[in-house]
Amino acid sequence: MDDLGKYIEKRKKKSPPFAKSFEAGYENFRMGFLLRQTREELGMTQEEVAKKLRTKKSAISRIENHAEDIRLSTLNRYAEALGKKLHVVMQ
Repeated sequence: MDDLGKYIEKRKKKSPPFAKSFEAGYENFRMGFLLRQTREELGMTQEEVAKKLRTKKSAISRIENHAEDIRLSTLNRYAEALGKKLHVVMQ
């Protein structure tokens, strides 16, 4: 584990509120990253996805960079625009 990872783990142990907000923030970041990564792997631009979703490039950018509070229906439409299917798993 690198120094940043050690620091984060130490903070999480000392502060339950930090741990909770860190995990929530990380999951939001991860969701946006996965959407962007999939789009890029398919060789699609934000403009192309926006056109398929009948929205603006700025909306796609917000989804990819700030995925908090994104609706499930929006995620599903985004996945369909990429020719993918959305699967939700509860753990």
